[in-house]
Amino acid sequence: MPGAALPGGGPAVQGRDVTETMVGFARTLRAAGGAADPERVQAMLRALDHLDVLDRADVYWAGRLTLCADPDDLPRYDRCFAAYFSGLTARPGRRTPPPVVVRHVPVVAPGPPGEGEDDPGEVRVATASGVEVLRERDVARLGPEERAQVNRLIAVLDAATERRRSRRFAPAPRGRLDPGRTVRETLRRGGEISLLRHRAHRTRPRRVVLLVDVSGSMSPYADALLRFAHAAARSGGGGRPVEVFSVGTRLTRLTRELRHRDPDSAMAAASAAIPDWSGGTRLGEELKEFLDRFGQRGMARGAIVVIASDGWERGDAGLLGEQMARLHRLARRVVWANPHKARPGYEPLTAGMAAALPHIDDFTSGHSLAALEDLARLIGDPHA
Repeated sequence: MPGAALPGGGPAVQGRDVTETMVGFARTLRAAGGAADPERVQAMLRALDHLDVLDRADVYWAGRLTLCADPDDLPRYDRCFAAYFSGLTARPGRRTPPPVVVRHVPVVAPGPPGEGEDDPGEVRVATASGVEVLRERDVARLGPEERAQVNRLIAVLDAATERRRSRRFAPAPRGRLDPGRTVRETLRRGGEISLLRHRAHRTRPRRVVLLVDVSGSMSPYADALLRFAHAAARSGGGGRPVEVFSVGTRLTRLTRELRHRDPDSAMAAASAAIPDWSGGTRLGEELKEFLDRFGQRGMARGAIVVIASDGWERGDAGLLGEQMARLHRLARRVVWANPHKARPGYEPLTAGMAAALPHIDDFTSGHSLAALEDLARLIGDPHA
C-alpha cells in the first residue's frame, strides 16, 4: 500500500476501504505496545469521517491525537506509522494493558414534587460508557448502527492462542547443553573450553479449529461468530495455525475465504462459500466428516477446538456424543460456545447439548462482544 512514513504532504491511504486500513494500523500499534484499545479506535474512525483520508497529514494527526495515551506513546506511534504506511521495519515494544476509559456524565437527580423545572436539583456524577454498555448487549438484539460498531470492535479483538513446545531447538542462555555449538566455540578459541553453550525447545502457537453453526436457529449469531473467527485468524499473522469450518447440513472449510484482510470482504466470501446458510443442523454427521477427513491428518490432534452452536441436533444425538468423545481424545481442549447459555434459567436440556456436554472442557457463551472477549481469553489461557 503506497504511503509515506512521516507527515508532510502526499497521500497516506488510498482506496475505498478506510476502515480496513486504519483498523490494521491500530492492531499494529497495539502489538507494539500502544494504547490502541477499541474505544480509541472508534474515536480515530469518527475523526477521519470529518477529515481528508487521502491527506497523509490528516491521517497522521487523527491517529496521533486519538491513539496515543501519554508522551511515551509518541515515538512508538511514529515508528508504527512509518512501518505500516511505508513498509519500514518497526521493532515491537513491550505490550501494556489498555487503559480503562471512564466518562463522567452529570445526572440530574429528581427533586421533590412541586419544584419548578428551572431548579436543577441535586447533581450527582455517574460513570458510563457507550462502548461498555454495548459490550454487554446481545448481538441478536442490536440495531444496524450498533451492529456495525460491534463488528468494528470484533475486528480488533486479539485472540492470541497459547503456545506449545516444538521438537526443534534454539540457542538459549540456559537449558540443556548444546554439544555442537560448544565444540565449535572451543575450536574457535584454540581448543580451550571457556564457554558452554545451551539450547532449549522452541515454542509454536497451538492450532485453533473453529466450527461455527450456521443453521437457522443460529442465524442471529452466525455473523458475529464468523467475524470472531476472522479476527482470530488475522490476529496472529500468516504463521497463525487457525482453521475455520461452518457446520449445518454440510461441512464447509472457510479458512481460505477468511484470509481476506478486510472483515466485510471476508464475510462476503464466506457467505458465498456456505451452501447451507440458515438451514438445518446435523452436528453429529458433520463432526464425523470433519474427523474422518481432517482429524486423521492431525488437524484436531493437540489443537484447541471451538464449537459455536446452540446444540439443536436434528440428527442422531447418540452419534454426536460418540463423535464428541472421539474429538475429546484427539484435541488438547474442546470449547463449546452456546449463545443461549447467557439467558436466565438456561439449562442444557436439548438432546444434542446433553450428549455433547460430558466431552466439553469449557462451556461458555458467545452472545455479546464481552462474551467473545472472554472466549478469546479462554483460547489463549494455557491453564483453563
